[in-house]
Amino acid sequence: MNQPTPAIVAQSAVRRLPRVALLLFCLAYLLPGFIGREPWKSADMTAFGYMADLAHGNASWLKPELLGLPSDVDGLLPYWLGAWALQWAPGWVAPDFAVRIPFILLLALTLAATWYGVYYLARSPQAQPVAFAFGGEANPADYARAMADGGLLALIACLGLAQLSHETTPALAQVCFAALTFYAVAAMPYRTAGPLVGLAVGLGGLVLSGAPMMAVLFSAGSALICLMDRPRESHAARRADIGVAALALMTLLAAALAWQFDLWRWRMAQPGSGQMAGWIEWRNLGRLLLWFTWPAWPLALWTVWRWRRQLGSRHVALPLWFATVAAGATLTMQASDRSLLLGLPAMAALAAFALPTLRRSVAALIDWFTLIFFTSCAFTIWVVWIAMQTGVPRQPAANVARLAPGFEPSFSLISFAIALLATLAWAWLVKWRVGRHRAAIWKSLVLPAGGAALSWLLLMTLWLPLLDFARSYAPLVRNVAARLDQPECVEVYGLSRGQIAAFQFHGQLRLKPAALKAQCPWLLVDADTQSTLRKSVNLRQWALQATVRRPSDDDEDVLLYQRTGK
Repeated sequence: MNQPTPAIVAQSAVRRLPRVALLLFCLAYLLPGFIGREPWKSADMTAFGYMADLAHGNASWLKPELLGLPSDVDGLLPYWLGAWALQWAPGWVAPDFAVRIPFILLLALTLAATWYGVYYLARSPQAQPVAFAFGGEANPADYARAMADGGLLALIACLGLAQLSHETTPALAQVCFAALTFYAVAAMPYRTAGPLVGLAVGLGGLVLSGAPMMAVLFSAGSALICLMDRPRESHAARRADIGVAALALMTLLAAALAWQFDLWRWRMAQPGSGQMAGWIEWRNLGRLLLWFTWPAWPLALWTVWRWRRQLGSRHVALPLWFATVAAGATLTMQASDRSLLLGLPAMAALAAFALPTLRRSVAALIDWFTLIFFTSCAFTIWVVWIAMQTGVPRQPAANVARLAPGFEPSFSLISFAIALLATLAWAWLVKWRVGRHRAAIWKSLVLPAGGAALSWLLLMTLWLPLLDFARSYAPLVRNVAARLDQPECVEVYGLSRGQIAAFQFHGQLRLKPAALKAQCPWLLVDADTQSTLRKSVNLRQWALQATVRRPSDDDEDVLLYQRTGK
């Protein structure tokens, strides 16, 4: 017998995940990485530098610059948000944390928009499970809530989301506005005001965050999908027509907004020259697609296969279109991982629709693999932390000393307590998952999401001092500042945007671009640009004083020159 849908779900399988537990789980994933750390290299530190210059009036709000260097991301809104946060924050709030406050809200909005987007897609008639002959099939509202819980868990479980979603960069703003656009289109058959506001904010935000082409493609493709999947009921059809008209209008407005702010840029990645270079590039992209979207991508592929007779339905076509656009941008754009980030909410939605079609053996395989993988990750993090604190085991302690020379471990009772509670919660979650209790449709994604959140939280507590030392410019700036005598200014040549921002923030130095005639008593030069230094600087006026290395990176040396007075 041909079934209208591959989903066979009983009412007993759609019990909701407790809201308090879901909220605490989201907070445990949301806050670590935003609180207590320093700005990391290089995109995080670079974005902070542009925000600080805007807040202090050193750059134009329409063309953000950092010491005369334009941003390599054609976005405006993320820098505005950080600059406004700096201007409005009270003096006792650290500047690097103040800029993170709006981005905390953006990540929270991403999670909420993904949940509601999956919820409204699951309310679609084509997405409903098979009706049983004697009743007992899942109630539509309960089914949609359970599917939305699964979609949110799938998003948190994605390995590539953790770091990039906790940085104050345009990438986080872009994924938030992509998720808002996804929610708006998904909810259009059921709501009017909320989706229209979400669509305007989502598309406008994508344009002003540096992704105008993605905004246009998302909107245009969504309009076509809505036309193809137009409901038959008069009321729903009328609402769908309003949605299509809104999508068409918003597409034109998004293109006009990008034109007005001169945000159209084509940053296509150049393929590697030669057969070997091309193979390496494709291999790296393949690895990125595999790990960045794990475990959502195998579930998404399973959804496409099992729902292949409903590929034109909005609950499959819409997330598939968003994921395809993001994957296409990944293959053609320079910042491939940040482009792929925009597709994670849609890929999580596809993964959610695999849940009602999974066999018990497949679900068990996911559980066991997840249990082994994340338990091993947590064990490794704890062992290395113990080695840093006590020197035992010797080999992990020696590896840390070799990779981060000069690092001095510190103990934080608060971090230790949080990490211990999280580990105990993981043990309880594993015990609950393997126990005998009523099945829930989202159960297969509890361990992947819990394991991802646990690993991220342990890294942001136990390993945070080490990661700050290894990924922050602060040690390099301190080593340079120790050789300076509070100069009135410092000239720089060849430094990256992140290094410039770090010397301004950590070292409180007033920097100037290097010139043929010396203006400041000191000159900082990136070692890799030393060969072209003579073209911009009269070296007879300078004497090399030291080569300062970033402790955790031998390839990031800075040359320190002092003016000789000639």
